Amino acid sequence: MNEMGFWDHAEALRGVLLRVAGLLAVLSCVLFAAMPHIFDDIILAPCHSDFILYRWLDSLSGALPLPESASGNFEVELINIRLASQFFIHVSTSLWLALVLGFPLCVYMLWGFVAPGLYEEEKRGVRWAFLAGNLMFYLGVAVGYFLVFPLTLRFLAGYQLSAMIPNQISLDSYMDNFLMLILVMGIVFELPLVAWLIGKTGLLTRALFNRYRRHAVVALLIAAAVITPTGDPFTLMVVFLPLYLLWELSAFTVPEAKEDEEFARQT
Repeated sequence: MNEMGFWDHAEALRGVLLRVAGLLAVLSCVLFAAMPHIFDDIILAPCHSDFILYRWLDSLSGALPLPESASGNFEVELINIRLASQFFIHVSTSLWLALVLGFPLCVYMLWGFVAPGLYEEEKRGVRWAFLAGNLMFYLGVAVGYFLVFPLTLRFLAGYQLSAMIPNQISLDSYMDNFLMLILVMGIVFELPLVAWLIGKTGLLTRALFNRYRRHAVVALLIAAAVITPTGDPFTLMVVFLPLYLLWELSAFTVPEAKEDEEFARQT
């Protein structure tokens, strides 16, 4: 089989990029048409008391001493203060969701271009990383949507520096926080994969996680407090526990120090 030249590779890459752009364009158009329903049923769902997390917290309010900010009736009404904001948010959210939903397919298309140049062992490692990375990212997005953002919204929407200053939340502010928190949680949930990749190089071992576990607990508590600045222990622990489980999962994915020492003696 004849080897491809530089321009052949460039042409093949061009075709892949065109297919990726076409996929994102189609997804964006579909999402643009469905965006009013997506906003009403999904994006704005945390603004209402019947959101799944709020109903669950209300069911626990009789058994646990929950703070007022975590239970009871809740309703947020958004306002628009800029003439073109609703249109631009309609377009930008369609593009953002198209990228998030279509990302696995885009990577798969690019993988079809890169795969012929890799060895079989490298292909197996990349496949595992691809599946694990996508799974953890979408799990993080789910945690951000169902847990972190609603708790943050519930606290900040009801927080008042003074009773003379009513809260009027703009659509731009809501969407900035919504997209930022969900994207951050998706990226944070990639920590086990990053730890595994660094562990494969030998720069990171399980002993390091064990040595700095207490420091990590303090750092994760601070991170949870920054993500949801509610001030109550319940909300803090609800956000802290997933982050701590990620830390332990990251420790599990890297090799133990003893294994590294035995490998060093053999070599």
